[in-house]
Amino acid sequence: MPQKKLHIIIAEDDNDDADVIFETFNNNPEFGKVSLVANGEELLNFLKDTANETPDVILTDINMPILNGIEALQEILKHNKLKSIPCFVYSTSINPSYKQKCDVLGVKGYLIKPYSFEAFAEIPNTILSIISD
Repeated sequence: MPQKKLHIIIAEDDNDDADVIFETFNNNPEFGKVSLVANGEELLNFLKDTANETPDVILTDINMPILNGIEALQEILKHNKLKSIPCFVYSTSINPSYKQKCDVLGVKGYLIKPYSFEAFAEIPNTILSIISD
């Protein structure tokens, strides 16, 4: 029986980064569906809308307008249906307090945003290796 392809939702406000990360996951055969939203509020709305398929993985930027990634994750953890979804954060920030907050929230991985397309292409594999453990 073939393994189910994963559905990931990505919250990213930067258009260039969003294009690259969307393409990166679309090109990975393990991911069958890639949903993209522009901020934490849109992420929460997507997750709470029962018309949408519940994703298998959440990847969010931290620094976004309206509702940042950490605030969105805090809300996600309040919902029994959502808190079991593996969550990952990726950011350009190496601020230790962000990483500490993510650790407290139970984030599966805190990834530093890469500067090259080749390095972006490694993000899906990194996530896959963490969730398969």
